[in-house]
Amino acid sequence: MLRFGLSVAEFRNNPDSEKKFKESDKDARPAGTLPDRARPHAVHVEKAVLGAMLREPGCNIDLAIEQFNNNDVFYMPAHREIYRVILQLQQKKAGEVDEISVAQQLREEGKLEAVGGELYLAELMDSIATTVNLESWCQTLIKYSILRRMINVCSDALLKCYDSNADAAKVVEEIESDIYNVRGEDSSRSIVNVSDLVAGQFEELIEICKGNREVGIPTGFAPIDECTGGLKAGEMFVLAARPSIGKTSLALNVLRNVAMNREKPRSVAFFSLEMTAEQIARRLLCTESQIPESVFWNRSFQYSDLTRMTGAVDAIRKAQIYIDPTGGLTISELRAKARRLKAQKNIELIVIDYLQLMHADGRIESRQQEVAEISAGIKKLAKDLKVPVLVLAQLNREIDKAQGAGARPKLAHLRESGTIEQDADIVSFLHRNREESKGAGTTTSVEAEWIIEKNRNGRTGNFKLLFYPARMEFLPAAPCSEEFAPAPQQQQQA
Repeated sequence: MLRFGLSVAEFRNNPDSEKKFKESDKDARPAGTLPDRARPHAVHVEKAVLGAMLREPGCNIDLAIEQFNNNDVFYMPAHREIYRVILQLQQKKAGEVDEISVAQQLREEGKLEAVGGELYLAELMDSIATTVNLESWCQTLIKYSILRRMINVCSDALLKCYDSNADAAKVVEEIESDIYNVRGEDSSRSIVNVSDLVAGQFEELIEICKGNREVGIPTGFAPIDECTGGLKAGEMFVLAARPSIGKTSLALNVLRNVAMNREKPRSVAFFSLEMTAEQIARRLLCTESQIPESVFWNRSFQYSDLTRMTGAVDAIRKAQIYIDPTGGLTISELRAKARRLKAQKNIELIVIDYLQLMHADGRIESRQQEVAEISAGIKKLAKDLKVPVLVLAQLNREIDKAQGAGARPKLAHLRESGTIEQDADIVSFLHRNREESKGAGTTTSVEAEWIIEKNRNGRTGNFKLLFYPARMEFLPAAPCSEEFAPAPQQQQQA
């Protein structure tokens, strides 16, 4: 008999016995939300995994740790305790994990009898004839663990939905985030052999060379695409500038080029923390129609241009552009909304305007740490969803103080955090003299520069642009840096 009044056999087959341990029961189900039935599990597979780790600890413990590094994969309370002790001994000193050391550690903690004693440890080792199938056993336990976690998430979701005082939108975001976190546990292992990758990557490079596959999504600015390869999946592309330089306009020009590409239009998401959805839609409409918004204010709109305006309306209505104007967005809210859009609309580009207006989750000691957490969260989002994220950012005032209005921005001028340049795959700056655009006519353009200051996978350079303030549009200029010329259609529009 055990100290808790249960036999060894009763303990092994009774999950409720876990309540006797001090550790919290993460598999405990909320009362009244689920039927009385056992959760998905496989006791014999759990015994096989633990037996393999005890029989050949040298290689099998590391393999199991690689597959799952916590005891949640084990359903039986005794198995969780044994696995925890194996990990604890492994961390202390390699090579000392065996049946005797595990039993001794459990004895010192007063839990040896609770898990079944030394006889049960010996039974685990005798439960298998070979350890060759350990990896497939681990995958079986992971599968059942994911199902149990989904039961927990759905149970918690029911309780949250029954709370009449809860914020419905917040509850939905929390549930979506919880489900996505469970889904992420089924991802493939992070360690892969390069020999399994090189052949496929070689074929992909050949396809790119033949023009059969894109490196990244074209921005619509040929010189920039030549330099960076376009907007590549999983990458964080930073576009920074001082206020009123036109970074939102340039971002919307890129978004429009991607979503309204004649050959291959794509779904895009625009998270605007600064402007309303109506303002974004109005700016897209005026840029697409080539009609300045000011003509409507001063009532100088010519009805002969009505055809251009209605044509722009039809073109934009066909585009898959999704705008979220939520102000003060947190990184968790961004993740939840982006994941939903990816799942429902298959978005291929995310644009954020702009980073410093976002907030981190929870309380942060300093603004620099908060921006660093936001930046890391955006980069992780790009990798998780496998989409490029174009994020706008503010530059600090040092560029104006040190050298005047004509100074070229540098990485050190990124506002509030140096981690932005570390997380980003590409850091670019938009620069122009804002004084030149004052009083500009409806067809007047001013010079601007798109500076690629950091490119993790390519070269850098300065590229000339033409900015039309009246319609908030940027176009490549000729001649441009690196001997790039704008596309013929863009030249004609300019």
